[in-house]
Order: sequence, then C-alpha cells, then structure tokens
Amino acid sequence: MRAACVQLSVRECDVFNNKRRALQLSSDAADSGADIIVLPELFLTGFCYDIEPERYPYPSLIPFRALSVDSGAILVGSIMSSSDRGTHNMGFCLAGAEMGFYSKTHPFGDEKKHFIPGGIIAPVKISGLSIGLEICYDMRFPEVARKLCESGADLLVTIAQFPAERIHHWRSLVIARAIENQIHHIACNACGSAGGSSMIVGPGGEVLAEAGDEECVIIADIDPGGRDRVRRSITCWEDRRPELY
Repeated sequence: MRAACVQLSVRECDVFNNKRRALQLSSDAADSGADIIVLPELFLTGFCYDIEPERYPYPSLIPFRALSVDSGAILVGSIMSSSDRGTHNMGFCLAGAEMGFYSKTHPFGDEKKHFIPGGIIAPVKISGLSIGLEICYDMRFPEVARKLCESGADLLVTIAQFPAERIHHWRSLVIARAIENQIHHIACNACGSAGGSSMIVGPGGEVLAEAGDEECVIIADIDPGGRDRVRRSITCWEDRRPELY
C-alpha cells in the first residue's frame, strides 16, 4: 500500500485557493500511485468560524470524490460540518461514493466555543480498510489511539494543524503512538501557520518519510502485514493486562 501526506499551507477562510492547492497536490499524489491520500485538519477553511459549515453530503468534497473515483485512492481529511446538534470538526474517509466519519473527540482551546466534541471513538471502515482516525489534539490522549487499535484498526491516521512552537511534541507523539500500538501511523500536519513535519512511521517506530516546513507531498510504501509481524516479534501487544489499567 502506498501512503501519501499532502502537507498543505492552509490559509484561513481562503476556501478557493485551499481547495485549488489541495486538489493539485492530491492529484500529484494519485499520479504517484498513492492508495491513501491524507490531507490536514480543516484543510479547506482553516479555523474560520465566519464560514457557514456544510451539511452532508458536503458539496465542497465533490471534486475530491471525483479524484477518488478516477484514481481508486482513499482520501482523508476534515471539514466544518453542521448537524442538528451543532458544528463538528468532522473527519472523513472518502472512497468514491463511500464515506465514513469521525468527529474530533477533544476540541482544543477556542475550538470548544465552536465545535461539539465527538462521542464515539471507532475506526472508519471503508474500501476494505479499517482506519483509526484521530484529529490533532486527540493525539495527546493515548487512550484514543489505543481504543482505535483495540477495535481493529489496520493503521492510524492523524490529521492536524499542530503549531510550530510545539513541533518537538508532535514528532515525539507521532512516533510514540506508532511504537506503543505497534502500527503504521500516517500523520499529516498543515504548514504555513502550522509547523509541518508530516510523517509516515512504521510499526517499529521507523520514520519512513518526513516533511520539512514547506508545502509538499510525502510518500511511503507500507506493508499491511508489518503490524502483525512486529507484534509477534515484540509481544507487548499480547502481554497487555488491561484488567489492571
């Protein structure tokens, strides 16, 4: 499986140019044979609370759905979503006409004034893959990734707008979530106003690809069987004692 992170410079409230660049870079990733293409958190709007959030089936995602149909790739990201309950930072996994969702569990700071926290932590099952999706601040809570993995995630995906001043936290957390769950971790951060350093990490903690602080696409080939081989080699997954934790 070929994985790609689209590290995008997300300009707040500039939907037109964010969409244009996201489509261009996602198309580049698809042309490189990517099977899963991951975009940053709120890649179309940034944290622009003046924009009206969308409702399902999310018209802004129509061209990304077309790209998925043409390429066969799964696309992952998040958008501002409106429901009868309020506004969500809604993570999505898109495979053609098929969509799955995860609402950010832990809004951070001012987000709490605008977003309703999600109430379900479960992998998104799409196109034969079980994706453990988490959004930015969620990664600081190891219980989220652990629950996703205990629920059968084939890989972890984190999408973020993680700030540059704490990018050393980002790198440590991305690698730690992979090591402690012995699973591939695709972590896509925004750049520009955020800190970049998107990473694709293997189940043994090996960094397979890493970005700098500029807009780019990073790609790595990941072996779906690697998770189980690492768990057999170092048996901490088998040796857990959750009845005591």
